[in-house]
Amino acid sequence: MTSPKEAADGRTVLVIGAGIVGVCTALYLQREGFKVTLIDRDDPGEAASFGNSGSLGTASVPPIGMPGTLAKVPKMLFDPLHALVLPWWYLPRSWRWFLHFSRNSRRDRVEVLAEARQRLLSHTYEAFDPLFKDAGAEDLMQRVGRLEIYESEASFADASYGFELRRRHGVPMREMNGDEMREMEPDLGPGAVRGMLYTAVSHTVSPLRLTQVLFNHFIASGGTFLKEAVTGFDIGPDGPRQVLTDAGGHKVDLVVLAAGVWSRELARQLGTRVLMESERGYHSVIPDPGVNLKLAVVAADRNVAITPMEDGLRLGTMAEFCGVDGRADYERAERIYKTATGILPGLKTEGGTRWHGPRPSTPDSVPVIGRSPHHPSVLFAFGHGHLGLTMAAFTGQLIVDLAVGREPAIDLTPYRPDRFE
Repeated sequence: MTSPKEAADGRTVLVIGAGIVGVCTALYLQREGFKVTLIDRDDPGEAASFGNSGSLGTASVPPIGMPGTLAKVPKMLFDPLHALVLPWWYLPRSWRWFLHFSRNSRRDRVEVLAEARQRLLSHTYEAFDPLFKDAGAEDLMQRVGRLEIYESEASFADASYGFELRRRHGVPMREMNGDEMREMEPDLGPGAVRGMLYTAVSHTVSPLRLTQVLFNHFIASGGTFLKEAVTGFDIGPDGPRQVLTDAGGHKVDLVVLAAGVWSRELARQLGTRVLMESERGYHSVIPDPGVNLKLAVVAADRNVAITPMEDGLRLGTMAEFCGVDGRADYERAERIYKTATGILPGLKTEGGTRWHGPRPSTPDSVPVIGRSPHHPSVLFAFGHGHLGLTMAAFTGQLIVDLAVGREPAIDLTPYRPDRFE
């Protein structure tokens, strides 16, 4: 019987997408004995992996769509300070996504989806730790917890079902009142009324540098990187014979599609229609914010994630649905950042950098992980939404299991690529 190692040795794999998911997957394939090439039109980690909030969100058990979410959407859309943005002109292009989102926001579906998310989240650290150790990246992580702050008893109570889901799935968490939070973070103001501390959540001081350190280890270990734009595939009777790019074609034995939101079109060329939208996020890094934070903080009522990083304080917000190439609305993002002074009165939001980028979001808040329904030599690893960084390493392990014919560590049925068809 062929061992997994024997199945891998000498076989070539091309991983499309050099974000954090692609890099972690390439590293695990490499560790198994595959000859791996990463390919991306951009430098490694330059897209959504660059712009995220930096947290390993192991407490993110609840899906984005929750019971009652849809009833709040009209008010959200008419509020110029809300993070949800859906231009009316984009609705004809996205209605099917939102229809599925609506169906997946029912309580019975939320329970199923929370379980599917937790199966991935529970393996976060055990999957990342060997990669961090081998690449010397441990110093880029701060395992100090994450504080979710509410500005009223009513908003804290409104989040109770999410808290219940987390507790039932074993998430370490501790309720805090305003005084307890201010003792932990003295720059918090009186607007911080209630909070939840997620003690097992950590954050990186630089999402880009973390991806780059892991990528450099991949290259030092014999990996190859091609800075080319993938345009399609030369498909033969047994599947893709070549991956086609703007620079030519590349013969491969196995293809891994991990290109974030850009995976949708490439998956379509391979015969699979995946329901995924570009959910754009924004961030600003303030080099002189006027406040000091030890923990990553979420201003829950303001929809602002605030993370201390090596180059300043990163403020992140927005869930904007307008396609990959829609016009950026930095002014709205900056207005939302300023509302965070409700919990951080000394916060300065001026003088920061500007960034926006697309999250690859599915309507059920669950990634696409599995073998192509039409081509056994193609594996899908995308659609992680807000949790690309968090789920990247374990996704890589699951892809390797499939690549060598090993039984995956978890049942992959909830993540199957054809679930939207």
